[in-house]
Amino acid sequence: MRDFHFPGRSAALACNAMVATSHPLATEAALHVLRDGGSAMDAGIAGSAVMAVVEPQMTGIGGDCFALVSAANDAGRVTAFNGSGRSASAASAEQLRAEGLTEVPVDSIHSVTLPGAIDGWFKLHARYGRLDMERLLRPAIALARDGYPVHARVAWDWRQSEQLLASREASRAVFMPGGACPAVGDVHRQEALAQTLERVAKQGPAAFYTGEIAAAMLRTLRANGGVHCEDDFAAVSGDFVDPISTEYRGRRVHQVPPNNQGMTALVMLNLLSGFDLSAMPMMSADRMHLEIEVARLAFAVRNRHITDPHALQARPEDLLSEAYTSELRSRINMERAMRDPGPVEVRKSDTVYMTVVDKDMNAVSFINSIFHGFGSGLLCPETGVLFQNRGHSFSLDPDHPNVLAPSKRPMHTIMPGMVTEDGKPVLSFGVMGGDYQPIGQARVVSALYDHGMELQAALDLPRLFTLASGVDIERSLPPEVMYGLMEKGHALQVVDEPIGGAQAIAIDHARGVLIGASDPRKDGYAAGF
Repeated sequence: MRDFHFPGRSAALACNAMVATSHPLATEAALHVLRDGGSAMDAGIAGSAVMAVVEPQMTGIGGDCFALVSAANDAGRVTAFNGSGRSASAASAEQLRAEGLTEVPVDSIHSVTLPGAIDGWFKLHARYGRLDMERLLRPAIALARDGYPVHARVAWDWRQSEQLLASREASRAVFMPGGACPAVGDVHRQEALAQTLERVAKQGPAAFYTGEIAAAMLRTLRANGGVHCEDDFAAVSGDFVDPISTEYRGRRVHQVPPNNQGMTALVMLNLLSGFDLSAMPMMSADRMHLEIEVARLAFAVRNRHITDPHALQARPEDLLSEAYTSELRSRINMERAMRDPGPVEVRKSDTVYMTVVDKDMNAVSFINSIFHGFGSGLLCPETGVLFQNRGHSFSLDPDHPNVLAPSKRPMHTIMPGMVTEDGKPVLSFGVMGGDYQPIGQARVVSALYDHGMELQAALDLPRLFTLASGVDIERSLPPEVMYGLMEKGHALQVVDEPIGGAQAIAIDHARGVLIGASDPRKDGYAAGF
């Protein structure tokens, strides 16, 4: 139990339903859907749509989504959904190399992949929804049209993208009203986005991917040098897929398979499973050193192998095998930081995540994103759609499996997580923060099942982020841990920005209780009834 003498928050407890999101308005919208008889997926869509309005720096309908779902009527079996968009059918790595580029520029038109979120919402709704889509999108439409107050973390993030927004005329007009980024408490509106959401709610996904909305988006993309075409938008289609998983301390941890980076967390957990972590205090130099080294090895695997599933050169089951894990684990020296872990290329970005469990114990782990802050920065003024820059994750190396190619999905960072025990979901969770997400998920899982921590405490823990050249740390990391890591050869850098964010719901089947936790690094909260 937490020490009530110090600031903090308790976990939320309920018996009938639980929601955890990164934004108060999204939590509230999802709860109302559940009270109206909606399913966990209904609540997830409603909450995600709200965040696409009130957290425009993190997500939007110009981005992608992924989900893990455990449906009670399917005996708790976990199903994965890949709602990531593809590159344009005319995309060419050779052309970009001919222009002298060595990577896909982060804020260029070449980074814009097709938006998969709307298609994903409707496909997930068709399988798991109860209420009609007009009801689910109503809160988001109202907030976009009537306005919403900008919350503290959102305002902080918004300011970090001021230079990008100022460089784009349409984005500057919408996201810098009066010539400045909104301050905390300022009311912001997105009328064009409200109209687009309203049309999609009434007419379905075809209204987004064909017709006037698609034509307007294409005009914006083509005017900025894009090679996207009508057929690219019409061909957008997400997929229900089998999740990949690994066993950890008697439980099974599930992830979406590649092109999703979820396998990275499973590689980390496989490596950690070979150590007696319960004998290492969670906040000790040895424990944190191990987390750094394991992350470096796992990121090297990710950067070498993860790509579109049709371009994979190594099977996930081989990369998760005991033989491969043992070979990787043998490279860890508990006394010294490794000097050559492999291609540890990581990038900082962020996203939104939410999780819902309803009265029937349907669990949804749901994540939506436009990748970097305000994505590509490119806004379609007629529709209010802000385009993602997920194509920045492609390689331009012709020999790399993740090389940019026509109609291809890039390696994707956003990753929902779920843990089952005896065939039942016991934890639905996600950790935001771009490339940090595998580290964060492995940290939460280990805190719970190696160290017996309470759920909220596991999310509150100080964090570090493994980089190629060193380690970013939060100011809350204890000094003795910092000194211990430096003695092992780690170069540490204290960062201004908090690392990531997280939301989680644990299911206590024995007592019939839902436990919700929400990261204090974000504006949101967990709530239930």
